[in-house]
Amino acid sequence: MKHGRLLFLVGALLPALVLHGVFVLSPYGQAFYLSLTNWTGVAGEADFVGADNFVRLGGDSLFLDAVRNNAVMLAVVPLVTIALGLFLASMLHLGGKDGRRGIAGSGGYQIVYFFPQLLSLVMIAVLWQFVYNPNTGLLNGALRAVGLDGLARSWLAEPSLALPAVMAVLVWSSVGFYMVLFSAAIDAIPKELYEAALLDGAGGWATFRRITLPLVRDTVQVAFVYLGIGALDGFAVAQIMTVGPGGPDGATEVIGLTLWRSAFTFGKFGYASAMGVALFFATLTVAVLVMRTGRKERIELA
Repeated sequence: MKHGRLLFLVGALLPALVLHGVFVLSPYGQAFYLSLTNWTGVAGEADFVGADNFVRLGGDSLFLDAVRNNAVMLAVVPLVTIALGLFLASMLHLGGKDGRRGIAGSGGYQIVYFFPQLLSLVMIAVLWQFVYNPNTGLLNGALRAVGLDGLARSWLAEPSLALPAVMAVLVWSSVGFYMVLFSAAIDAIPKELYEAALLDGAGGWATFRRITLPLVRDTVQVAFVYLGIGALDGFAVAQIMTVGPGGPDGATEVIGLTLWRSAFTFGKFGYASAMGVALFFATLTVAVLVMRTGRKERIELA
């Protein structure tokens, strides 16, 4: 009986494990190997150079600019997106007059906020490229229409504004999804807790801080991991929206863009693989730190 069960489990799992190894683990292994070579992408052979590619990364000013920009995005995009998502979810579900039900029409608002998720990131980047157009764009047009001509800018052409403009698009494209995610988490909180808080005279901020936030902490943690991974990428938006791309003056250069240019423009696939490996470990580090921080907080609360 046990032998038959073991054979069944092996037969059920083996095909999936083989496919996972071939299509997931094998590409990772190839990337790690190529990062230690000088492969050009077209040559039949690749010379082993060891850690030279990784040493070069430390002196590559363009790559360091990309790391700096991704670090800024990692610090800003997840926090702003999560804050807006939590605020909107709380208002839609707990913003009614009695503090227990959502505002009128909350279901319709959720649908509207979720609209950006129906568009691909490429389409969003193209649309916002038109919005930011300095001459015919919607943003400058709206500013001029209300008499704020002095605030009109070349949003994607000024080094100090280009990266914030790109981050605003990333936040806009994501906040609707995380609002729905946090709404589901809030729905799972027993309404009796909010009723008790109201009876005790707790205000909206105290209720959010003492009840809502602790009980959706796990969901926020997962959201931060996914948003952190997205912030360490940013390739599609930067590649489509920005001049150069990556400009002006490297203001919107991101690691994914530097990797793509090194591989497909300069034919340095080995060097680009080293960037990919570095990005992989950076992403893994962020995920582990976030998960360990959340676990530590749960242990302390227990």
